Amino acid sequence: MTADSPLSGRLDDDDYPAYTMGRAAEMLGTTPGFLRAIGEARLITPLRSEGGHRRYSRYQLRIAARARELVDRGTPVEAACRIVILEDQLEEAQRINAEYRRTAQQESDGSGSGSDSGSGSGSGSA
Repeated sequence: MTADSPLSGRLDDDDYPAYTMGRAAEMLGTTPGFLRAIGEARLITPLRSEGGHRRYSRYQLRIAARARELVDRGTPVEAACRIVILEDQLEEAQRINAEYRRTAQQESDGSGSGSDSGSGSGSGSA
């Protein structure tokens, strides 16, 4: 196999479904039943091989590990899945909010110095 083979790019891809259910459960120190349960709770949706077997990506395993930590502390599986989903939604909302603030700050810093000149018709459109 050469460095240019199709597989070489997949090895670094966090979304590539490289792990079987058995291997994923082993890596997480859990059971296949736990992986099925978080799938049923729609926390993760494993891809299926041509033979119909579940396949998990590294990204999915990180999410499953977060849920497992909560379950290990006594949180029911359904609740743990909902918490992880809400944490991700909050993180994304905070990222978007910070981006909006940054953009607004840049616009206010830039518009104060040169707003007297121009066409006078408001913001330009492309």
